[in-house]
Amino acid sequence: MVKSARFPVIKTLDTFDFSLQPSINEKLVRELMTGEYLDRKENILLVGNSGTGKTHLASSLGFAGCMQGRKVRFFTVKVLVTHLLEMTEQRQLERTLRQLERQDLLILDEFGYVPFSKTASELLFEVVSRAYERQSLIVTTNLPFDSWTEVLGCERLTGALLDRLTHRVHIMKANGPSYRLRESKRRLKQNRPDTDDPPDHERDDRQVYPN
Repeated sequence: MVKSARFPVIKTLDTFDFSLQPSINEKLVRELMTGEYLDRKENILLVGNSGTGKTHLASSLGFAGCMQGRKVRFFTVKVLVTHLLEMTEQRQLERTLRQLERQDLLILDEFGYVPFSKTASELLFEVVSRAYERQSLIVTTNLPFDSWTEVLGCERLTGALLDRLTHRVHIMKANGPSYRLRESKRRLKQNRPDTDDPPDHERDDRQVYPN
């Protein structure tokens, strides 16, 4: 189950630090880990800036689903749309969509980073539309809902997609600082030379001899 999900990296909830993201509802996350939302065909939306743990949470929920015997498939939205466009050219689109429909959970990661063509937007809508009340979706995004039209390029299609996605949904917002930025600053601080010592070019190289 885990191998077929194609997670980029295996993540579990044990390694998620809720203290660094207090805006995340920990109680809700732990309830969702039971997988009951999958039985109810409910969706999950994780909204927040880059580096705030959205993919970690989505992957953890997906991994938990695999452990419960669910069929899970992980995609970045860009990879999914590119794949669907390729299958369209090869006249394999319907077959591919049916394969996606057989999953209990689709994880669509990183919506909002790349704007789509009209055809690509319509293909993404087709996936969401087919999933509606038949399977669960987890979507991660850095964009508020009112900015989704900028990605999909059509206000009517955006409205229809959001209508299906948010009908039965758990929305979680990650408003804390970026993990990656925090780690970068920590490593920079660790690698910084001792500030008590002057830079090499300012040192006095004159040797001092005892009298």
